[in-house]
Amino acid sequence: MMASLYAGVSGLRNHQIRMNVIGNNVANVNTIGFKGGRVTFREALVQDFKGAGRPTDLSGGTNPVQMGLGMQVSTIDNLFQQGGLETTGQVTDLAIQGSGFFVLSDNSGVFYSRAGSFNFDANANLVDPSNGLFVQGRMAAADGTIPISNPVGTITLPFGQQDPARATTEIVFGNNLNSMATDSVATLTSGGTTGISTVIGSAVNGAGGVHTLTIAGAQATNSVFTGANVADDGTGAPGMVLSSNMTLSSLGITDTSGFQLSRDNGSLIDTVSGLTVDSTIGDLISAINQISDVRAELVGGEIQISKVKAGAGADYNIESSVASVTLDAVGGFATDGNIVGVIFGVADGAIFTANNGTNHTFTCTDIFVPTGDIAQAPESLEIIVDETTGLAMGIGGLGKGGVEVSTQSGLVAGMASITTDDTIHGTSMTVYDSQGGKHSLTIEFLKSVNTNEWNWAASFSGIETIVSGATGSVRFNSDGSLLDFRYDGGASSVVFNPNNGAATSSVEIDAGTAGRFDGLTGFASPNTASIMEQDGYTVGILDKISIDQSGAIYGIFTNGVSRTLAQILLADFNNQGGMLKAGSSLYQSSSNSGEAMIGVAGETISGSISSGALESSSVDISQEFTSMITAQRGFQANARIITTSDTMLEELVNLKR
Repeated sequence: MMASLYAGVSGLRNHQIRMNVIGNNVANVNTIGFKGGRVTFREALVQDFKGAGRPTDLSGGTNPVQMGLGMQVSTIDNLFQQGGLETTGQVTDLAIQGSGFFVLSDNSGVFYSRAGSFNFDANANLVDPSNGLFVQGRMAAADGTIPISNPVGTITLPFGQQDPARATTEIVFGNNLNSMATDSVATLTSGGTTGISTVIGSAVNGAGGVHTLTIAGAQATNSVFTGANVADDGTGAPGMVLSSNMTLSSLGITDTSGFQLSRDNGSLIDTVSGLTVDSTIGDLISAINQISDVRAELVGGEIQISKVKAGAGADYNIESSVASVTLDAVGGFATDGNIVGVIFGVADGAIFTANNGTNHTFTCTDIFVPTGDIAQAPESLEIIVDETTGLAMGIGGLGKGGVEVSTQSGLVAGMASITTDDTIHGTSMTVYDSQGGKHSLTIEFLKSVNTNEWNWAASFSGIETIVSGATGSVRFNSDGSLLDFRYDGGASSVVFNPNNGAATSSVEIDAGTAGRFDGLTGFASPNTASIMEQDGYTVGILDKISIDQSGAIYGIFTNGVSRTLAQILLADFNNQGGMLKAGSSLYQSSSNSGEAMIGVAGETISGSISSGALESSSVDISQEFTSMITAQRGFQANARIITTSDTMLEELVNLKR
């Protein structure tokens, strides 16, 4: 009878413990980094009434007869479940995602916590302001590295500390120099005696400098035929000076039909039409001039016919029709008074031919002196011939094309001078000397006369003096990749004296890797080449910090430099459930938790750190309320055991009545 009372009492007592744990969980539902607890029960003592019987040949075995004497608490576990993250925006608020604990110390003992609401104290120490414990980690060396040999200790970041100035030692180039770029506008400096009067356009090669043209040779001539003074079909009559108002009949012309002119070896044949014996010499000239590429005019009292297009007579010529011959009344030959025979003095049965033209014999040699360079080898340029007149009227091919060099009335032997503007692309950046002084470095790229090549020049805008490495060249492969970047005079960097008391500085130019596209490139795309970065800076003051997922603390200085200052470390255990609670959301190691494994988040410790956030409590309210109901029912049931046992004892006592 008494056993049921004691069993009920144990149930009441231990369900109360469970309620205490549930109450603690609910109380800490908004406690950052809190991990809920869980109670598990086990059966307590067992009273044996009879042992188990072994089976025999005569009977089977019998089970033991035992009675439980109540229950007791088996474990009160800490459930290290991940809590949600609450964003705060405070850099020093830290939350762990995954496994791990922040390491805290009071310089005598070590504590561990998931609550990461940290801040800096008056001595610039990173602490937990609720209890003053120091956050543990490793400080970085002066160069920003964190040697593993550095001791684990308090993290101290004195805001306002200086970051010394650093002289620029390297600048890095990137992007493109346009292989097709040209700003090389051509200008006529002197036409000399060449007749060159107009120069327009830009040199395709983009190279600036002075072009000296030497033109030699003679102009093309036209095929010309001038008729003899009128002799009326060769009768021996004295010649006559023609005038435009003379009629054809007055000159003895009786037949105006069949007067034809063929050009260029008979490829084109035209009849001079619209004439009668009453037409004048002026009418005849006008009729001839109706034929394309043929010109007729009175010269010295004679009609001169010429080929409008100049050139070799074998190709550009004029032929007339045959002077006619007819039979007279008695069967003999007599001459007809036609135009070919009378006006041009051609014998009967013959023609006149204009085929004495000549081609031009011009040559043009260009000696180009690029800006800041030596004269290039002489280059022969193209002679431009007018398709209508056949005359040499201009020069082509200067600067690899793109420039139109022309005359008004035709080329003449002589010398001319033409300048082309430089094609320049510039970029600049501030560099620093050993004292942190600022200097504006400009690099200008000048398009070279050589294909896929640019010359470069460095300059400063102030009192600086460049000691060496002020000029050089950069070349590209045919696929646009970098071929090489060179300095003139055997230099390997731009060396300059700041002239302000600072040391002479040497700045190396990194234009990329030969054969690759990781720096300057030479594609046919717009000029975008620029100095991408440089490694110098002036003195700076620590202004603010940032913390990454590994716990590395980066200092951001007023000079724009970001450098690693320290590393927050995490700890983990083989058995997190074996840790001891120390209050204030702190834990300590125990003999069953194992020794703390201290390392870097995301490397030796699997968890990662989120800056600007805190980990919420892992308590699940719905689960806790459900557990509260079951605990309450368990408590009630055990209370009924006690009251029922009491009633039974009362009945037992009343048996004596």
